[in-house]
Amino acid sequence: MKILFASLFTALLSLSLSGCGASPAASSAHRDAIVAEPEVRLPDYLATECAVVWRNESAAATANPLYWLRAIDCAERLSPAEARAEAHRWPVEGWARAFKNGILMANGNVTPLERRDYVEALDEYSSRFPGAVRPLIQLWRSNQVAQLDLSETRSRFAHLQQSSDAQLDALRQQQAQMRQTLNDTQHKLERLTDIERQLSSRKAPDVTESGHAPETSSHEEP
Repeated sequence: MKILFASLFTALLSLSLSGCGASPAASSAHRDAIVAEPEVRLPDYLATECAVVWRNESAAATANPLYWLRAIDCAERLSPAEARAEAHRWPVEGWARAFKNGILMANGNVTPLERRDYVEALDEYSSRFPGAVRPLIQLWRSNQVAQLDLSETRSRFAHLQQSSDAQLDALRQQQAQMRQTLNDTQHKLERLTDIERQLSSRKAPDVTESGHAPETSSHEEP
């Protein structure tokens, strides 16, 4: 048992010594591979205050999709009135302003016409979208178009329902008029039946079927 333990210990010790005897160049390369850090660091927009996000209109920020994700998050935290007020502070002057304006207005309880206006305003700058931001803008725009389609579907349904309700009301009125006409006709028939019965009861009992009364004798008995 002791011999086996000694053999294992010797083997482990030899492996440790062989590891320590590795070439300095290989060991240095391994350390460099572990310690190396990326030269480009993305700004942490998630920790940026919303007021700073709205004011930051630098090319580096607006070309970064993380900036716009934070802008969308900030817009969703505003009330509808605050979102509209913030949007009015940034008149459209380029693609970034058009996108910012749309993000804010989308949270302002907009009408379908207003939604269509800021989507069309953004489309005018579609050729100027940075490549890194284009997929995000297209995804956001698709969501806005889907909401427009939903609004139009609801409007058509409401119009159809209103038309259907009007037709049902017209049918009810027509049915009521027909019922009243039927009742009036029935009353008239009942009155005519009563009149005929009264006329029949007034006929003389001695009237023959030919319509002539029987002849009386012209001679009186003596």
